[in-house]
Amino acid sequence: MNLLKFHRNIKIRLLESFLSSAIGSMIFPFMAIYLSKHFGVKHAGLLLLVNVFIGIIMNFFGGYFSDQFGRKKTMVFAETLRLLAFITMMFCNSPWFSSPLITFLMMTVNSICWGLAGPANQAMLIDVSKPEERKLMYSIMYWSNNLSIAIGGVFGGFLFKSYLFELLLALSVASFITWVLVTFFVKESLITQQSEMKTISSHAKKMISNYRDVFQDKLFILYVLAGLLVLSMEFQLSNYIGIRLTNDFQTQHLLNWSFGGIEMTGFLRTENTILVVVMALFATKIVKNMNDQLTLIWSCVAFVGGYAVISYSNSILLLFIAMFVATVAEVLRVPVQQNYMAHLPSEETRSSYMAVAGLTFNLAMFICSITVALSAFLSKFATSFFLTSLGVIGIIIFVRITPALERRVKGESEVKPNRTAELNT
Repeated sequence: MNLLKFHRNIKIRLLESFLSSAIGSMIFPFMAIYLSKHFGVKHAGLLLLVNVFIGIIMNFFGGYFSDQFGRKKTMVFAETLRLLAFITMMFCNSPWFSSPLITFLMMTVNSICWGLAGPANQAMLIDVSKPEERKLMYSIMYWSNNLSIAIGGVFGGFLFKSYLFELLLALSVASFITWVLVTFFVKESLITQQSEMKTISSHAKKMISNYRDVFQDKLFILYVLAGLLVLSMEFQLSNYIGIRLTNDFQTQHLLNWSFGGIEMTGFLRTENTILVVVMALFATKIVKNMNDQLTLIWSCVAFVGGYAVISYSNSILLLFIAMFVATVAEVLRVPVQQNYMAHLPSEETRSSYMAVAGLTFNLAMFICSITVALSAFLSKFATSFFLTSLGVIGIIIFVRITPALERRVKGESEVKPNRTAELNT
């Protein structure tokens, strides 16, 4: 399928996502360093934690607002607020004025905007795409995001310390372009019915009702849980696995060059990025004629197995082979997994579903934090067994629910199905 055949909203979303992600990756992964420099390490950790929790809370509001008032309205509001926040950050880190406190407050505003716009973005992609387009769409987005993050990470590492003002200027320009694209070129994909003005209390009741329906959809919740447990394996590379390699990996000598665990972690991340960028271009063609159920299950098995080896082994050859296996499995899994996800939400509460699904990354980081804490008390084998067990539980859940997933995809259930009963038939 040709990319040009995609709905205009999808093409605009791909463009603005790549642009903002590439420049954002030059800045935000390094803001922990900025905060620790100005507020101290302890306070920086607390500030980042507050930022994460605010983003999680606003994610729920973003899902509700998008379903009630429309995708585009929510996105335009968030992008306007984000543009003002980035411009303020730029001036607060300029040669003429410096304010770390206002910079942090604007980082918090950015987290609020991500929470508001994220569910609307994801729901709009589902709104305007056809089922047969989604694997390709998600493969391209996956490739684009990884490429932009890789580019941003490389340039950010060199430029952040000395050229923060220039980076924030570029980010402000990118945000302005995004605002123009969303405001003037994106079409609304959800026409909401005009009704009488609701009070705050009635909106609160409606929001609670929406999310109660989402959490009562047992198939969806189990699907998100399984994805979370499997995804947490990958996140361990930047957390427990990185710490383990730093402490356990013996210094290696190659010609006149020596490298240790930190460098080995970097090599694995580079291998993962290069493979994803190259292979994601062909992922849709590879999985096109494959059985979705089998692709999802076996790719998860290979993915979890690969990271299980990485979490324990110190062999250079085994580490590289395991990362290769895990990355290939990741590239095959992502478009199939996201395609299933697109079929699960109820149309009238699609953004609310996406808001709950969007918590996966935050919760995966939480699992990683628990693993790091447990590793102080457990042996290397016990820690590896613990995190691998989480991935295996995720696979078991996927095996259990894939028949119900297929029924939902094929529309064999009723228009408003009994969500719990789907799993028992």
